[in-house]
Amino acid sequence: MKAVILEKYGSPDNLKLKEVERPTPKNNEVLVKVHATSINDWDWAILTATPFVNRWMAGVFKPTKIPILGCDIAGRVEAVGDHVKRFQVGDEVFGDLSASGWGGFAEYLCTDENALSLKPKDMPFDEAACLPQAGLLALQGLLQGKIDEGQNKKVLINGASGGAGTVAIQIAKSYGAEITAVCSEAKMDLVKSLGADHTIDYKKQNFTQDSQRYDLILDVKGFHSLFDYRRVLNPKGHYVMLGGSNRLAMQSILLGPLISLFGKKKMGILMLKPNSKLELLKLYYEANKMRPIIDKRFTLEETSEAMRYYGNGLTRGKVVVTINHK
Repeated sequence: MKAVILEKYGSPDNLKLKEVERPTPKNNEVLVKVHATSINDWDWAILTATPFVNRWMAGVFKPTKIPILGCDIAGRVEAVGDHVKRFQVGDEVFGDLSASGWGGFAEYLCTDENALSLKPKDMPFDEAACLPQAGLLALQGLLQGKIDEGQNKKVLINGASGGAGTVAIQIAKSYGAEITAVCSEAKMDLVKSLGADHTIDYKKQNFTQDSQRYDLILDVKGFHSLFDYRRVLNPKGHYVMLGGSNRLAMQSILLGPLISLFGKKKMGILMLKPNSKLELLKLYYEANKMRPIIDKRFTLEETSEAMRYYGNGLTRGKVVVTINHK
């Protein structure tokens, strides 16, 4: 089978298309014929080995632990292990493999059955591959921010035009929230079309210095100080960090609980639980309350180009790699 191998850390040029042996499922695994996978920040972080701590997850000197990137996948079950109970051959599945070995940039992969869920029948493979990680970052973040309790009517989404941000806009809108989307000017038409009521160009305006206050800040691309975010929260507001700088992540981990303990404002970082609430995410899709946004599609042979395109930071929604089986 064909697979894109990450031979060493660095640039997308280090991703090489090769012929490798097709894997065989263990007792609790399924063999998936991959039809699509999408690129996430984690793929880029491991490719470039930034921050350096990613080397401990993928391999200190070479990416031996994760030789094939791609953790958000959609495909069809080709074979099942002897102990598999949840799936059978022919099932169309999708899931986040970040806790189960990765391997999406390949024609076939084996993974634990618990890393997968049945794909909605009417959902195309390329759309399904967009949702497991980015979609659940959005959904779990909104739930951590108590969007479902009806308290957060004024919601700001920082980094609103990416994979997680575009899903977050749509889900928050389904709860009747008034949404402010922070992104570049070139992407404002997209976020408005998804339901954003207000837009802020982060290059021209620092929303943490404005007078507007928010009930929930969902921070996909955080780089301000935690105390700057606290300033623009309403008295019982929530701040949830999904991604951003290492400095802000450490502040959110160390100081967020203290701020939350001694005040009514709740601040912290989302610790993503892979595939948790994926069934709920499917319900939003099936009820036409949310759809993934695909910026561009590439073939497996174009994976290096796809990663390079993703790395330029200009994407709107998700970048997808599709696998055409002959």
